[in-house]
Amino acid sequence: MQHPILWIHGEALGPANPALQAYPDRPAVFVFDTELLAGRSPTTGDPASTPQPVSLKRIGFLYECLLELPVSLRKGDVTTEVLAFARFHGADGIVTSAGTDPRVAAICAALEQELPVQVLEPRPFVALEDRVDLGRFSRYWRRAEREVWADWSPQQ
Repeated sequence: MQHPILWIHGEALGPANPALQAYPDRPAVFVFDTELLAGRSPTTGDPASTPQPVSLKRIGFLYECLLELPVSLRKGDVTTEVLAFARFHGADGIVTSAGTDPRVAAICAALEQELPVQVLEPRPFVALEDRVDLGRFSRYWRRAEREVWADWSPQQ
């Protein structure tokens, strides 16, 4: 790929996003997924549960994170919007980061029908041995906190 665009999704909203680091000069897009926002699509949290609309608090958090990144914002069907963004910029591929949500893999598969997709692995925040329940941050943090602070000591 010589001229890719970057698809930034909700699982890597920060300057450490591997796509942003690998291609800092390429145009990037984040799409507010209308199906997910409306609660018509399950997420990683608990695929067996009834999908719930995304709270305004969560949308505000996403928006605040995105304000710190060099991305264009769109709303709609993610595949359609990312491909339209790629066509607008004359892209020859799409670069994104891996995600734990099965929706990310499904969207990548749909995007690959039109353009090559490169999925970069993000550096893990913390390495945990067992499967992690990503449904609630508090559950994740109870497991991760010990590892995060294990090597930290207050500066004297």
